[in-house]
Amino acid sequence: MSIKKGIEVSIAASIAAKLARVEVIAAYPITPQTHIVEHLSELVANGELEAIYINVESEHSAMSACCGASAAGARTFTSTSAQGLELMHEILFIASGMRLPIVMATVNRALSSPLSIWGDHSDIMAARDTGWIMLFCENGQEVVDSIIMAFKIAEHRNVLLPVMVNLDGFSLSHVIEPIEFPSQKDVDSFLPPYKPLYSLHPDRPVTMGAYGMPEIYTEAKYAQEMALINSKDTIIGVMKEFGDKFGRHYKPVETHNTENTDFAFICLGSTNENIATAIDELKSYGKEAGLIKLRLFRPFPKDELLSALKDKKRIAVIERAMPAGAANGPLYNEIASLIYNNRLDITLENYIVGLGGRDVHPEYFIDIFDKKITFKTDKNYTVIGVRE
Repeated sequence: MSIKKGIEVSIAASIAAKLARVEVIAAYPITPQTHIVEHLSELVANGELEAIYINVESEHSAMSACCGASAAGARTFTSTSAQGLELMHEILFIASGMRLPIVMATVNRALSSPLSIWGDHSDIMAARDTGWIMLFCENGQEVVDSIIMAFKIAEHRNVLLPVMVNLDGFSLSHVIEPIEFPSQKDVDSFLPPYKPLYSLHPDRPVTMGAYGMPEIYTEAKYAQEMALINSKDTIIGVMKEFGDKFGRHYKPVETHNTENTDFAFICLGSTNENIATAIDELKSYGKEAGLIKLRLFRPFPKDELLSALKDKKRIAVIERAMPAGAANGPLYNEIASLIYNNRLDITLENYIVGLGGRDVHPEYFIDIFDKKITFKTDKNYTVIGVRE
């Protein structure tokens, strides 16, 4: 029997890890993810979760410990944010290259400098090409469900890749929301104990992460890439199985009010709720705008996105990271490449919002729709609200 309660989303994330029966947690606290590992330490200390809890001296060590635990065959979890994610950067490639099914909750936060503890997507965009499966959450319920699904995806024999579950710092991680928790019995029937295909054991010696000569390195990376791309089929299957069992259904790409309009926003994360609010207000005035939500970012769901883009003429790509000298933002570049390769006649606009935790108002999106906010073609993107 499920239980519904009002709870901080970070605490809910730790409960989801508990429901998944994690066996090893490597923890280093950093704002705004601290509450996740902090509550997990309480659950372990109180005997509510039978797991090994490793206090480490840095995020680099946290991911290193996760790699060792996962290689030894344990169901492994950690969490981080911002500079912590970047300190892990070297080991993120090792986790994916060694095909270790680690799950990490990444509480997205702006990168220094200047120092900011508030949320945006600069951290995850700096790590987007590390070979991890990446899911984005819009609300607390999605965080809980995604963490549970992430273990089943990561550990599937056709996948064996690490998964990041992304949730926006503070604007999602620290809010209290009504969240429905499935029973332990139901989670156990959905997510069986992890049985590794290969594991480090003194009685059965194996080599992991061996030296790759030039003669085999390309093939090894190609096999990893194919596994990442092909993981989408498993992701879709796990989402369907989760929906059939728990009644909450997810897809790699989801839409809101896109049927009767040739205009749509595309966005990642909790900002989607503000965009949906704007769309509903536009609708009350007889104006139709749509929203395309990317729940899956890696592997990039190109087929599902192409289906959602059908009959669209104007797309506003909303993102929370600076282009950093690129022509456009990272999400825009993905979508522009897809549109160009498939020769779609769609006008693309790129808007940067909410950097360093700045408020993102629904009115912004109403003004984008009505073209009251000018799309700056000389820069290829518009930073909303900036004082130039």
